Amino acid sequence: MNSPLQRMPKIRFRGLIIYSIITMTLLYISYSNLLFSKKDRKSPDITIVPNKTEAPPFNHSSNTTSSHVQNSADQKRPNLVEPPPRRYLRYDTNLKHIAFGIASSSNLWEIRKEYIKTWWRPKETRGVVWLDKKVVAKKGERLPEIRVSEDTSQFKYLNKVGSRSALRITRVVSETLKLGMKDIRWFVMGDDDTIFVVENLVRVLSKYDHTQYYYIGSASESHIQNILFSYSMAYGGGGFAISYPLAKELSKMQDKCIHRYPALYGSDDRIQACMAELGVPLTRELGFHQVKLPLLHLFY
Repeated sequence: MNSPLQRMPKIRFRGLIIYSIITMTLLYISYSNLLFSKKDRKSPDITIVPNKTEAPPFNHSSNTTSSHVQNSADQKRPNLVEPPPRRYLRYDTNLKHIAFGIASSSNLWEIRKEYIKTWWRPKETRGVVWLDKKVVAKKGERLPEIRVSEDTSQFKYLNKVGSRSALRITRVVSETLKLGMKDIRWFVMGDDDTIFVVENLVRVLSKYDHTQYYYIGSASESHIQNILFSYSMAYGGGGFAISYPLAKELSKMQDKCIHRYPALYGSDDRIQACMAELGVPLTRELGFHQVKLPLLHLFY
């Protein structure tokens, strides 16, 4: 059994703990009351911007001096009304500002021209279909003007699995530029089986300044194709757009550029090689997408 002398330190320690808890509680309560009382006494510094159509409240006791002091105080107060968000800059590009260069071939023309009819708008859309040789054009068909590409026999083609037609297709943009169409801002290139939704195309191109260098398109949907070629290349199957000043620079150097890359496979990787030499990267727009279906799907 503990003696009274042994129990004294424990009693004193318990008393000290109780005293400390009571003291901290009182301090907390006093501080909270003081804090809330300061908030109540402080008036909120909020600037209310009245509606311009509402008349200001009439003050019977106001005079010239008090009005001057009040106006000075209002000028010092910050305006807490946030400005509206800045809208994206849009350029007034319309369908008439776009020239389409469509690559096709004579042996597939009778089939592929039906794809073009689905989106082509006579007297609204502008552009040319470029073929390897002349075909019989029927009157009244809803199709673009048909032209034959220039001779490309002077260029070497060393790719063992590709086709020489890639050389003439590479020059579609340059040959369309040479036609001298007026008020053109963009050259859009596509294949004869590329389907363009012209409203969406105009909306997308309106985001960009046509006076600057732009090479706009997207990569392939196939990971294997992107590995074999490039993730920074606009694939022709989905179409791509080149601004007018960039098309002019491309036309000046394209033939020499084609001579430098005889082993490339297609036209779109040759365009990308020339763009790399001009120092213009691809501006990616996912709306320019292509889908290559397996041959099995064609039988369904």
